[in-house]
Amino acid sequence: MTEIKQYTVCDGVGFRSIEDTRFKTMRIAVNFLVPLDEKYQVAARALLPFLLTRASREYPDFTKMSARLAELYGASLSADVQKMGDTQVISVCATGLADDYTLEGGGISGDLAELLCSVLFQPLLVDGLFPADGFEQERRQTIELIDSEFNDKRVYAKQRCEQILCEGEPYSVSRYGSRDSILSLKREDMTAIWQDLLRRARIEIMALGSCDPQPIRERFQKAFESVERDPVRSFPVLCPEAKSEVRVETERMEVAQSKLVLGFRTGEIAEQDRPAFRLMTALWGGTPHSKLFLNVREKLSLCYYCSARCNVNKGFLLVESGVETQNIEPAKKEILAQLEEVQSGRFTEEELAAAKLSLCNNYRTIKDYLGGLESFYLSQIFNETVQTPEEAAQEISRVTAEQVTEAAKRVRLDTEYRLVGGEEEHA
Repeated sequence: MTEIKQYTVCDGVGFRSIEDTRFKTMRIAVNFLVPLDEKYQVAARALLPFLLTRASREYPDFTKMSARLAELYGASLSADVQKMGDTQVISVCATGLADDYTLEGGGISGDLAELLCSVLFQPLLVDGLFPADGFEQERRQTIELIDSEFNDKRVYAKQRCEQILCEGEPYSVSRYGSRDSILSLKREDMTAIWQDLLRRARIEIMALGSCDPQPIRERFQKAFESVERDPVRSFPVLCPEAKSEVRVETERMEVAQSKLVLGFRTGEIAEQDRPAFRLMTALWGGTPHSKLFLNVREKLSLCYYCSARCNVNKGFLLVESGVETQNIEPAKKEILAQLEEVQSGRFTEEELAAAKLSLCNNYRTIKDYLGGLESFYLSQIFNETVQTPEEAAQEISRVTAEQVTEAAKRVRLDTEYRLVGGEEEHA
């Protein structure tokens, strides 16, 4: 049984519990939301959650922190950084055993929340600074993450297309900031960044799984009593229309497989229109039954993969494909031809039903793991109404063919990015 409750901890700090007794585990996630802005600030904030989860004043080294996690039935701490619209999301999470499965059923919800508060509100500081060894190690690992994304050319091509598509917008900034900004970080700045995040960020706390939310909420309320909060900043999102002229950029590298990424604009997508856009994307290129997969990849063999994804928060779609260099133009032509098919309503009831079934199955499987549930509800933070996965699936099932067609008609090509090998491109 799933039960959702929402509370306000203090100004700009929300608490949401999603109780589901099917799970034998629980998860507490603290998400800090701040506007994407200057790269140095983005880089410093991206480094921070990994610094925080290393130690705290109460558990000042790896051995003591690991011992405490072991006492809590093998609990774990984790950190993450992502982008959502023009917002940077910094997350610190604790995962542990469900209360009902602890010895004598005593529960560890409160203890796990206490540990998370210790990490967030009382970090290990030496003379007011984060330890030098931890700072250097986390900075090096973040640079390695950035390098790994560069080395994965599929990821790199997607990111480059997004940067070109969203040039001049906050979204063009990487979730980690730039490599140079990571390298230029100073340990002396990190304490102020931590204090600023507690004081000014919008904060969303989630308790998920089989746990008692009351002791979790009480501990965070007590922790925030010592924090002087500033008014929360607004979170505007830029969703421009497509440019009048398609921007084409070609980059050459030593790659075995060329990449073609097409960026399309939709303009701002209202909440009530988002199910139609999601279904349209699935029908066009989001499933193994989609037009792009069946035609561009299977029937015409123009690429190794070809898929579409829609960013409803930012109002754009990307079509990613891996191709032989000489097939770039034919693949692009066919991708646009399949878009025109959807825009003209030339798809069958069977194709629409297959796309609906795929999306609805995705929503149903969200409830199978806590990380998926957290991401699902976090993605609705800025929505006027909050849906359950079941309600989202029901909305998809009600979308009509006409709504799909109307959504497709708003899709306009804006950016074309090509990553090709050193050889000359053939027509």
